[in-house]
Amino acid sequence: MRRLLATFYVAGLTMVVFALTMLLPLLVAYVGDDAGFTAFLDGFLLAFGGGAAVWLSTRRGRCELHARDGFLLVSVVWVSLPLLAAIPLLIYFNRAGIPLSFTDAYFEAMSGLTTTGATILVHLDQLPASINLWRATLVWIGGLGILVLAVAILPLLGVGGHQVVRAETPGPMKDERLTPRIASTAKALYAVYFGLSLLCLVAYRGVGLSWFDAWCHTATTMGLGGFSTRDEGFAYFNSVSVEVVAMIFMTLAGINFATHFSALRQGRLRAYLVCPQTIPYLVIMLGAGLVISGYLYLRGVYADPLQALRFGMFNTISVATTTGYANVDYAAWPLVAPLSMLLLSGFVTSAGSTGGGIKMVRAVLLVKQARNELVTMLHPHAVSPIRMGGRLVDQRVMASVLAFMVVYGLSIGVLTSLMLVSGLEPVTAFSAVIASINNTGPGLGPVGPMGNFAVLTDFQTWVCTFAMLIGRLELLTVMVLFTPMFWRK
Repeated sequence: MRRLLATFYVAGLTMVVFALTMLLPLLVAYVGDDAGFTAFLDGFLLAFGGGAAVWLSTRRGRCELHARDGFLLVSVVWVSLPLLAAIPLLIYFNRAGIPLSFTDAYFEAMSGLTTTGATILVHLDQLPASINLWRATLVWIGGLGILVLAVAILPLLGVGGHQVVRAETPGPMKDERLTPRIASTAKALYAVYFGLSLLCLVAYRGVGLSWFDAWCHTATTMGLGGFSTRDEGFAYFNSVSVEVVAMIFMTLAGINFATHFSALRQGRLRAYLVCPQTIPYLVIMLGAGLVISGYLYLRGVYADPLQALRFGMFNTISVATTTGYANVDYAAWPLVAPLSMLLLSGFVTSAGSTGGGIKMVRAVLLVKQARNELVTMLHPHAVSPIRMGGRLVDQRVMASVLAFMVVYGLSIGVLTSLMLVSGLEPVTAFSAVIASINNTGPGLGPVGPMGNFAVLTDFQTWVCTFAMLIGRLELLTVMVLFTPMFWRK
């Protein structure tokens, strides 16, 4: 019981810190005199008060967290923060006479914080600046995981943070550190994240976006979340230079931030060459972009090869990195192209990046395991250990990867079945689940790049919301809570 109180104690503090982020859109609404001011003022007071109540009421249970507590804390925080983030949305839309249900508001907030980028909102161009800023900022906050920020202050509270990061960090190799202290690691990763975000902001501004649009798209580019301030997305800007900036920084955000840190610390590019994920990531993603561009040209979708390259490469990088931007309705392309892009979103991005999916490290390990099985079939007595980055991969790591893939496949199957039973047609049902569980954003059909998820029923919306949550927390982190063993002393 005491550790349960300690878990909610830290969750309450995280909620208080998160509530403070509402002061940014509140300030923008005040300066710009837009209609979102009272929504964010009331939202801040409610979120801060609720978080403070949880924090203060659980102080007596403060103690060191154990490994299993990290899993519960991660899940509690990622369920509660979208609840707080949805408050200003609910207040603004309903006061403005635009019906917005709790289901839709929670979906929108979950989509932002999990960096999915799927939206149920329309007429984005007409929303107050503070609302669009809030949506973008949610993606940026979620980019490296809100708990990584919390880990930086946990030592000050006398609560160990390593267990939390172990549950939160994407990828199977969770115990690697950049610096001896976990708080220092969090700060190092955020330093890289802030630095790249600043460069992206300046680049967007340099190619003609306003400071407001530059920040909103910087936040959703670095977070690989894909929210835009325009209903048409990047098609609204119709600018090759804007798209080039987006492609560069989407590509950078899809690389392990620990690799960026190592490259900066060493002052050379060798860190990218020795990283077991970066080269496969770049080769597969960029190669697929070229193949899809060539396919679009040969099929006559675009008569100009440069135009085919522009649209094919931009949208392939966007979907593969699980960002979800679009500069054209790629759902209208021959089906094999958008389906291939959705497939890429399942595995291309690196563990330790802001992307979703199973991550490249797992894909590489699975390929190595498959190769080993083929060798064993031909040479039953051969010993062929799996190596990654020059080190032997423990069999427990391989077992966890295989278990993850089983749960991943079953989750997609079960959730797609629920969508089908609820009346959704197959392509829309499958693509909505894939786009949600991989934190990609747009799917195909009505939920495609030029549509949105507003067409779904409440039940279907909750299925996608759950898919986003388990996808962001890499399935097993959430699933372990449903096992009887977790709750035994």
